[in-house]
Amino acid sequence: MLTAETLTTISFSTVISEFKELTKVRLAVSVVVSSIAGYLLAAASIELVPILLLAFGGYCMVGASNIYNQIIERDLDVLMKRTRNRPIPAGRVPVRIAFALAILLTLLGVISLYLLNPKTAMFGAISIFLYACVYTPLKTVTPLAVFVGAIPGAIPFMLGWVAATNEFGIEPGTLFMVQFFWQFPHFWALGWMLDDDYKKGGFKMLPTGKKDKGTAMQIILYTIWMIVISIMPVFGFTGQLILSIPAAIIVLVMGLVMLWFAFKLYEKRDNAAARKLMLASVSYITLMQAVYVIDRFI
Repeated sequence: MLTAETLTTISFSTVISEFKELTKVRLAVSVVVSSIAGYLLAAASIELVPILLLAFGGYCMVGASNIYNQIIERDLDVLMKRTRNRPIPAGRVPVRIAFALAILLTLLGVISLYLLNPKTAMFGAISIFLYACVYTPLKTVTPLAVFVGAIPGAIPFMLGWVAATNEFGIEPGTLFMVQFFWQFPHFWALGWMLDDDYKKGGFKMLPTGKKDKGTAMQIILYTIWMIVISIMPVFGFTGQLILSIPAAIIVLVMGLVMLWFAFKLYEKRDNAAARKLMLASVSYITLMQAVYVIDRFI
């Protein structure tokens, strides 16, 4: 027999579950970790309140972007196996409720980041605009959407530096470029794996439109650029962003491992190779940021 307490528990757990799915909690948390890494690289002293504001504001901004995206794509999400059971296309969350939540998260995110400094709030707002208003509509029009989407995707790492310093220069610019070039092998590997499903929704995610050598070659080229920029701080060209020789060697080796998986995709051109590259890319960006932060403090 269902009791009022049981119904309340079910209702609360359901709300939390739907919120996590709407905001894409794993993606949002990874963005928060990336922004905190950028903050730790720049902060003269580590303070809890700025980190909490950055984490909360960052989650809100990413969560809002993901909800806007799901609202806009709700009719297309129904067509794809991996997205048809999302809260909005499945009908579990009405559009008006999702839109109200997205607006609330946008406001909370902007306010939280503004309390850090205006530049941080500005970049956060730019990321929402580009993701929801430019990247999302372009996905069914042109593969160039990935280039646009790489901009908001690359903002978090440099956002932490801006949050700590209230300045934008060569240092956060370098952090931005590292994550910008990383986006392409990562998302094209993902796009390769999900190409059949994406086509059902009309999404154009691969640069050549096909799982061919041309797409694989572009993945290789962007991976090389990512590696070059990732080790740039060791040469002293990036202001206060400095990388020691041992740390640069570690980052280089990790990048070469990812490049090896990119060449394997070029060789085999199958979903298994694409999955391995995608997983390698996730490991790379996580470990690279960890190496950068650890290197600063030892």
